[in-house]
Amino acid sequence: MNNRGSFIDSIPPVTRHLLIINLLMWLATVVLQRTGRLDLVQYLGLHFWQAGLFNPVQVFTYMFMHDPSSFAHVFFNMFSLWMFGTTLERVLGAKRYIFYYVSCGLGAALIQEVTWQLTWHDSMVQTLAQLNQMTPAQVVEALNAGNVVPGLVEQYQNSMVTIGASGAVFGILLAFGMIFPNMKMYIIPFPFPIKAKWMVIGYGAVELFFGLHGVMSGVAHFAHLGGMIAGFFIILYWKRTGAIGGGNGYY
Repeated sequence: MNNRGSFIDSIPPVTRHLLIINLLMWLATVVLQRTGRLDLVQYLGLHFWQAGLFNPVQVFTYMFMHDPSSFAHVFFNMFSLWMFGTTLERVLGAKRYIFYYVSCGLGAALIQEVTWQLTWHDSMVQTLAQLNQMTPAQVVEALNAGNVVPGLVEQYQNSMVTIGASGAVFGILLAFGMIFPNMKMYIIPFPFPIKAKWMVIGYGAVELFFGLHGVMSGVAHFAHLGGMIAGFFIILYWKRTGAIGGGNGYY
């Protein structure tokens, strides 16, 4: 490595800049929040489109934000981005790679908004029922009658926010599995190698199961799937038009 330059220099430019931007944004979020100056999540995180805090720019900015209370959130996203994005950028080229990355992030945002649209009311009813020791039917009756604290619905909608590069990163994983389907990888905790295509299918199945059954409800599982769905159609289109080729079976 001493003869070839630093570790940072060995990372392709787009992936390197994405890593730096995400880490700097996380540090800024932590510092500004802890000093009480500004909550960047409130302004740059993705909010429900009907919420008062929603801004269209958030469909882009949210993918550069991470949980300021957890280093693990940004670390594992950036580790995955470095691990798979480095190879993918060299295969796709810088321009196609950044287009793909951002498109997957936007796809994740779209699916998350659709998910919220379909579920926010029932989720709010369930939450209010638990907090007030009422049945969901009683909560619905109170909402319809207007017998709720003024601004409660707006407050709940404003609390719906998602942040993180996970949607774009899941798109990166999907692309890696489609381009290098037979590359063998070791995935903790399995003591044997798994082909990339099975890893991707497994991740997708787990996210779908968790999303449908409310496992780890604080995680935006459907946003992850949204990134994979967007990535699938982009890679499929590029393959069919000959823009990129498939990986061989020797990796």
